[in-house]
Amino acid sequence: MVELKTDASIDAMHRAGQVVARALTAVREAAGVGVSLLELDAVAREVLREAGASSPFLGYRPSFAPTPFPAVLCTSVNDAVVHGVPTGYRLRDGDLVSVDFGAELDGWVGDSAISFVVGRPRPADLRLIETAERALAAGIEAAVAGNRIGDIAHAIGTVCRAAGYGILDGFGGHGIGRRMHEDPDVPNEGRPGRGFPLRPGMVLALEPMLLAGGTDGYRVAPDGWTLRTRDGSRAAHVEHTVAITQAGPRILTER
Repeated sequence: MVELKTDASIDAMHRAGQVVARALTAVREAAGVGVSLLELDAVAREVLREAGASSPFLGYRPSFAPTPFPAVLCTSVNDAVVHGVPTGYRLRDGDLVSVDFGAELDGWVGDSAISFVVGRPRPADLRLIETAERALAAGIEAAVAGNRIGDIAHAIGTVCRAAGYGILDGFGGHGIGRRMHEDPDVPNEGRPGRGFPLRPGMVLALEPMLLAGGTDGYRVAPDGWTLRTRDGSRAAHVEHTVAITQAGPRILTER
C-alpha cells in the first residue's frame, strides 16, 4: 500500500533528511587516505547522537541477510556496489567510495547516498560518478504528479545506458516514510508511462546504482551483505529522498 504524506509529514521527513545530509557531509570530510571504514561509521554515529536521531540501518535484517546489519553506515569501496559493511579497512589513494546512510527522527526516515574518490581520482571514476548524479537528477526531474513510476525508471536508465554502464540487477529505489522501505518499488530502468501513478504526498528514495563494466550482474561477498560487481569493475551509488508535491519534486536530503 502506498501512503500519501501530509505537508506536515513531509516537513518532518525533511528534518530527518537534513540529519542524513549532515552525516554524509561529515563522512565525506572525514574520509581520506588511511582513514578506516569503522572510523567513518563512528563519525555518522556522532551525528545521529547530536541530532537525537536513530539509525534504520543498525540491526536491519531483510530476508536475504544472514545477520542483522552491524553499522549505521553502508561503505562500499571500488567494486562494491551497495550494502558494504564497515570494517577496519583503511582507505587508499584512488579508492572509489559509495556511502549510504539513513536516519530516523520523530518517527520519520530519511535515506541518501553519495559516491566520491579518496585522493587522486581516475578520470574513469569521475565520469562514472558524474553519470550517476546525472541519472539521479533525471529521475528527480521525472518525479512529478501525473507521471508514473516508469517515467522515473526510464529517465534514470536512459542516462545510465547511454553512457555504457550496467545497472545493478534487481535493486532500485523505494517508497519511504515511517519505515525505510515502503511501497512502491522504483526500478532504475523501465518503460515510460507504465507503473504506479505519481501523486502529491508520495515520498520516494531514488537511487541509481551504476556498474562501470557495462554488465548488470553481481556477486555476494562472504559477509552476506556486500554486493560486488561480477566482473570486478568499479561502481557508484547515489540517492536522495524526494517528495512529490503540487509544486514539483522536493529533495528532502539535499546537502
